[in-house]
Amino acid sequence: MLDILEIINKKRENKELTKEEIKYAINNYVNKEIPDYQMSSLLMAICINGMSDEEIFNLTDIMINSGEKLDLSMINPTVDKHSTGGVGDKTTLILGPIVASCGINVCKMSGRGLGHTGGTIDKLESIPGFNVNLTKEDFIKQIKEIKLAITSQTGNLVPADKKVYALRDVTGTVESIPLIASSIMSKKIASDASKIVIDLKVGEGALIKTKEDAKKLAELMIKIGNHNNKEVVCVLTDMNEPLGFSIGNALEVREALDFLDGNMAPDLKEVIYKLASLMVSLGLNIKEENALNLVKEKIENKEALNKFKEFIKYQGGDLDKLTVSDRVFSIKSPYTGFVKEIDALKIGELAKNIGAGRQTKEDIIDYSVGFVLSKKVGDYVLQDEELVKVYLNKKDLSIADITNCFKIENELGELNPIIYEVIK
Repeated sequence: MLDILEIINKKRENKELTKEEIKYAINNYVNKEIPDYQMSSLLMAICINGMSDEEIFNLTDIMINSGEKLDLSMINPTVDKHSTGGVGDKTTLILGPIVASCGINVCKMSGRGLGHTGGTIDKLESIPGFNVNLTKEDFIKQIKEIKLAITSQTGNLVPADKKVYALRDVTGTVESIPLIASSIMSKKIASDASKIVIDLKVGEGALIKTKEDAKKLAELMIKIGNHNNKEVVCVLTDMNEPLGFSIGNALEVREALDFLDGNMAPDLKEVIYKLASLMVSLGLNIKEENALNLVKEKIENKEALNKFKEFIKYQGGDLDKLTVSDRVFSIKSPYTGFVKEIDALKIGELAKNIGAGRQTKEDIIDYSVGFVLSKKVGDYVLQDEELVKVYLNKKDLSIADITNCFKIENELGELNPIIYEVIK
């Protein structure tokens, strides 16, 4: 007879778990037969010792089969996009409308914030009235009608991942390649997108810190995709500074609107253009160069912006009621020079601490708070010129905590690339 303590000890000793052992642990945790503290121990053992490919395939399969699966065969091809998470990462909000306006079905099941990174669902929930809990029928109906739908993980789709995902967020087990891979791919496969583009963030502000680990994760997700007859492309992108200008839920929705209206942060523009052109290329089976031209056209003629507004309205959201805190502080630069670094991890943690993210599973997010950068890496700043605006509500921050996120020097060397590599 299987026993959870023996399974924990086996993984703690770095031994390979059988499919039956993984299934026992996951299913009994979902059924509340195994408590949080024991599952936390197992997750920590996995985090420390890793998993074999076979264990990861089995874990992903068990996650997929823990609930219902979508069947989108009647509207294929569908293209999905996933980001491994970062600070200021509002790419889904922008990409979905662009790609859908190009005539491609975009179906996405998203998660909430994880660690210091913001979640797409949290950002959408900052829009009053927006419904993130679509039924399977409504999800499919919406894709058929407007070619774009984004929903949270419902109780019936991959419930095992939903529960484990929330526990990882508050137990220090977020940064595990096997757990990240199985979590992402179980959602992607269960939601039945035929083609998947993954924005794999790399750097201090990401779950994955090094390019070496990012390549391992990319190759693993491609293996899982191939194992399940899904075409997967991974793009390795920089997350050593926040992406775009805004960090915080409602603030990032505002930036997504600005982007689609033609006001684009250069780093965000580079990432969006690469991901969008890949998604359109896969969806329409055309050359990436032609796909990029179509993407630019849909932004310039405002079709992408109009698709965003249509999508928000269709899911009940009211953009006119989107609010940010009116308690705003301008933080000035203590020095003159070039912005050499913006510590994405520090600023992400500060955003979480003021209420833009969760410290515990039960925390309620304050959608109105966050940061808007006035300067990016490479920009020249004068002493007493604005570095960042801070939107606060109930909590306070010290100026030193904020300025310590910025490194300013008299000279600036060559900047690192935003996009590192595309892995297929």
